[in-house]
Amino acid sequence: MDTVHRFLFEDLDIRGALVQLGPAWHQLQAVRDYEAPVRRLLGELAAVTTIIGCNLKQPGRLSFHLRGEGAVRLLVMECDEQLRLRGLAKIADAVPLEPTFSDRDLLGTGQLVLTLQTNAAAEHPYQSYVPLEGDNLAAIFEHYLAQSEQAPARLWLAADEHHACALFLQKLPNADKRDPDGWNRVQHLAATLKPVDLALPPETLLTRVFPEETLRLFDAQPVSYHCPRDEEKVIDMLRALGRDEVEAALADTGAISIHDDICNHEYRFGREVLEHLFDEPPAAPHTLH
Repeated sequence: MDTVHRFLFEDLDIRGALVQLGPAWHQLQAVRDYEAPVRRLLGELAAVTTIIGCNLKQPGRLSFHLRGEGAVRLLVMECDEQLRLRGLAKIADAVPLEPTFSDRDLLGTGQLVLTLQTNAAAEHPYQSYVPLEGDNLAAIFEHYLAQSEQAPARLWLAADEHHACALFLQKLPNADKRDPDGWNRVQHLAATLKPVDLALPPETLLTRVFPEETLRLFDAQPVSYHCPRDEEKVIDMLRALGRDEVEAALADTGAISIHDDICNHEYRFGREVLEHLFDEPPAAPHTLH
């Protein structure tokens, strides 16, 4: 688990990838207490973000924000060039989540925002905005990929409390020349998958679903959850606010508490932080946990 396997149909101009997350997915959702429908959406987003991250032409940090007007107001997933993930979900206040809710019920109308920060253009990230078109998360991303890459793609997603998985297929330019029926055939075969099948060992899954096709399975790439504490980043943010604003915040409660939503970390600083922030030379602050 916690891998992405890319593969190629040897006799067709079709590529694919299989993402299977286990421990990394457990860490990402730990202590969040998401309800099952929200957890499923976030897990599916983690899996599809991994697929897109591993297929980037230039290494960089990729993030997706799904902003909706339904019960799930925000889904965020980030993936860096080492396929390290972090993400979160935010729910509308006082909106009950029904087990029968579809993805469209959960998200409502809204927008998918891609931000891509490559190593070659770190100061000028690329952003793309597309509407949430489709009845489920797979369809939303199929629509996004068709627009962004100008190539048909299909996705099968599944997530629960234990696993988050995705199967990706993409038709490449010479597919119809190699086999006019190839793209339709592999789609129909993949459609026979059940969600539980996506957690099978890659060799087992692919040979079971595509028994007559010749596949080349590439070496697995590891995926991980990465969300360490970063006191220095928080200190830099406080320093940028200026002494007057920090002093005013301390005067109210005697301490400054900052919650990092995406990593679910809490930072708390007392009055002694002032001398470390604004007196020279700067030093590491005393942190209250």
